[in-house]
Amino acid sequence: MTYVVTDACIMCKYTDCVEVCPVDCFYEGENFLAIKPDECIDCGVCEPECPVEAIKPDTEDPDGKWTELNAQYAEAWPNITRQKDPLPDADKYAEMKNKLETLFSPKPGEGD
Repeated sequence: MTYVVTDACIMCKYTDCVEVCPVDCFYEGENFLAIKPDECIDCGVCEPECPVEAIKPDTEDPDGKWTELNAQYAEAWPNITRQKDPLPDADKYAEMKNKLETLFSPKPGEGD
């Protein structure tokens, strides 16, 4: 099992999870974070830190969509190991559903 970042992170990008990760397996996109599955040690400390509950075990990703997306973008985006401020309108987008199709950006973030 590994953990994956899901739809709830898009346009929010809270980084509380990044701060607690013991293996620095988070990667930063413009408006989303990704976990590199091959680096995640399945410790689960990141999951309760996410204020929008965007981090889930891959066992809750039955079609593998989020596992694949995380793996793909974690390879392309810079590593992030320090907490940053969330995106400016994070609270506005926190409750929105199905953001992948309309709001996800494949552009990289800044990283550390």
